[in-house]
Amino acid sequence: MDKAINRRNFLKYLGGGIAASSTVLAACTNGRTPTTADGEEPADGAMTMRTNPNTGDRVSLLGYGMMRLPMLEGDDSSTIDQDMVNQQVDYAIAHGVNYFDTSPAYCQGLSEQSTGIALHRHPRDAYYVATKLSNFSPDTWSRQASIDMFEDSLRLLQVDYIDYLLLHGTGMGSTDADGNALDGMETLQARYMDNGILDWLVEQKAQGRIRNLGFSYHGEVEVFDTLLQWHDEGRYHWDFVQIELNYLDWNYADEINANNTDAVYLYAELEKRGIPAVIMEPLLGGRLANVTDAVVAKMKQRDPEASVASWAFRFAGTPEGVLTVLSGMTYMEHLRENLRTYSPLRPVTADENEFLMQVAWELYNLKAIPCNECNYCMPCPYGLNIPAIFSHYNKCIREGNIPHDEQPDTEYRRARRAFLIGYDRSVPRLRQANHCIGCGECMSHCPQSIDIPREMRQIDNFVEQIRQREI
Repeated sequence: MDKAINRRNFLKYLGGGIAASSTVLAACTNGRTPTTADGEEPADGAMTMRTNPNTGDRVSLLGYGMMRLPMLEGDDSSTIDQDMVNQQVDYAIAHGVNYFDTSPAYCQGLSEQSTGIALHRHPRDAYYVATKLSNFSPDTWSRQASIDMFEDSLRLLQVDYIDYLLLHGTGMGSTDADGNALDGMETLQARYMDNGILDWLVEQKAQGRIRNLGFSYHGEVEVFDTLLQWHDEGRYHWDFVQIELNYLDWNYADEINANNTDAVYLYAELEKRGIPAVIMEPLLGGRLANVTDAVVAKMKQRDPEASVASWAFRFAGTPEGVLTVLSGMTYMEHLRENLRTYSPLRPVTADENEFLMQVAWELYNLKAIPCNECNYCMPCPYGLNIPAIFSHYNKCIREGNIPHDEQPDTEYRRARRAFLIGYDRSVPRLRQANHCIGCGECMSHCPQSIDIPREMRQIDNFVEQIRQREI
């Protein structure tokens, strides 16, 4: 626990030290702020808002991530339920949400169009739209291809300008057209510098077609530091930066995955420069809403009315330098719950922060696969359902259904049965880990830099061992 942020620094991140914390946390007196109970409608006009210091934009603390949109039932999961998207966007705007985040890469390329249809039904000044230059593939690295991607975003979103435009996934490595592996810096150079596209985006901002220019960051910290160095030198000005921040990644991101960077460092670097932070993965792809039963019991003991997910959302929204916290809300109940959490926000106290750091320590020691189920690795050319395989394995870790030879025989049989039956129910056999050939095509797309073929081999070996009762 020696890495946990201390009380003094935590209060500083809340907004200027102990003196400021008395006002920031005033609503926390007596334990709870007045808010709607679970199941009730979120209060109208109660959304916590943050001000962008660069533009004066009043941005909702809850941002709508358009990555996991509802799909039509009974379909092949490739057709978006546009009527439901419209309903949820309408409900979100009616309850104070005004930041909508999408990308050409989301929902197999369909998110921007769906987002544009839903938002275009509202006045343009009722929302801020964020999208990304998601030129991951080498065939989009040319200047013209990247320009075309930006112009397509404007067309699909049905807007004349983008409020928040991001360089997407900086820090990630890639593979060039000849199959050569590139590190994060080489990839940054190829995607945005060699083709002159970053300078072109700056020109578009000067013309008013982009209001705020920033980047989203995953991976190698050298890239993050270089981009901020350019900001310090005046070479490029970043109006905002999108980072992964949650109570597990606060101190353990680089230990869970050596290619990630602890959120405490990322946030501090932005905070000292006055760069607003947009937060992604507050729930780590749902993992922080599906914690172990032991952790759930501890959370319910501290606050019986609070949901497990609300702890993570409150943590992500507490630092004052956070402009908005993105959530991919597939279902209306997700939207309603998150609205209750942020209408208004009840900031995490220093005591609650210490509790969450203890929870993070417990979750870190589970050694789960750090998959956020973003689906960037999909589709697999050999038909594997990579996120579903990892999800089942992690679920069994959380629930204690990983059989091992030190268990009593009855407990071993129970865990073995739960793992194998659950595996076949969650993932069709033709899409399971034993069909991975190790091509590695998925790896360059993973924001968490997971060695997916290695994890597949390990899961496949584990499954075969427990099927044969060898462990």
